[in-house]
Amino acid sequence: MAKIKKVRFKLNTFEYIKPFHIANNIAYDTKNIEVIIELENGIQGFGEASPSFRVNGERIEALMALEEVVEEMIMEMDVREYRRIFEKIDSLKSASSIKAAVQYAVLDAFGEEVGVPVYQILGGAKKEIETDYTISIGSIEERVKDVREILARGHRIIKIKVGENLEEDIQGMIAIHEVSKGCKYIVDANTGYTPKQAIKFVKEVYRAGIDISVFEQPVDMNDIEGLKYVRWKSPFPVAADESARTKYDVFRLIKEEAVDYINIKLMKSGISDALAIVEMARTANLRLIIGCMGESSLGINQSVHFALGTGAFDFHDLDSLLMLKEEKFRGKYKVEGPVYKV
Repeated sequence: MAKIKKVRFKLNTFEYIKPFHIANNIAYDTKNIEVIIELENGIQGFGEASPSFRVNGERIEALMALEEVVEEMIMEMDVREYRRIFEKIDSLKSASSIKAAVQYAVLDAFGEEVGVPVYQILGGAKKEIETDYTISIGSIEERVKDVREILARGHRIIKIKVGENLEEDIQGMIAIHEVSKGCKYIVDANTGYTPKQAIKFVKEVYRAGIDISVFEQPVDMNDIEGLKYVRWKSPFPVAADESARTKYDVFRLIKEEAVDYINIKLMKSGISDALAIVEMARTANLRLIIGCMGESSLGINQSVHFALGTGAFDFHDLDSLLMLKEEKFRGKYKVEGPVYKV
């Protein structure tokens, strides 16, 4: 039988290989929740939640306390009817990372039950994707050193964190470009700039002859007018990340014509909202990025299968597993340098 018998949460801690520094935040480790769903026939499905207080307002202690609640919600439900389970789990509005992990674990169990990988359940659009690699905030010398290292590992799409020191960010961007010409750049301010600072950044970078593929979340997550202002004055496409948590957020961004790109993160939206956002973006002719929080290989597995299944994304920012100390790789995909494939 494909009915759910048990739901378990397991807390795991992973250290970063080096501190991960974004605008106004430095992380040394990540505490993730592994979600295990067991069926009556013994089949198990696995998901992972990587909570974020900064983005989602989540606290790990509160999420762990939801184990019994989630089990009661979906006990005896059939994973073959996963859309019914998704509707139940959609009520976890203040626990989006748990929502994502549970919904994926259901799909994982369903895939094991019928012998079909999740990416094929979701459409099977692609067989492989290429991830970027993120350069966190540091001195200009540190940023250049990190870029040289990732180029040696085969990465050609670079995500660059900015947002704390405008002048240093501009000089850092120029220095990075000097050693990585021919690469594509996603520049992410993580809400760190004012609209005027954001415009100064892109204009200075543009004058330096540098092309940016995407300028991500330049202003405060609640400043939709500021985001729109930057979008219409920037020579580069502008993306929403922190401003685009749910399908309702994305609906507003579309209505306001505030962005060119949406960054979908399963930890913000869950699988159900992410599927809706993909279709909304296609209808509105917006472009898509898929990103991550601090997921291990188990959590990145979710986004890899979602990206492969839908084939919806121009860029894949799924590098967190490459930054963590992890004893065992647990993804149902292969890693070949910057390429993830099935």
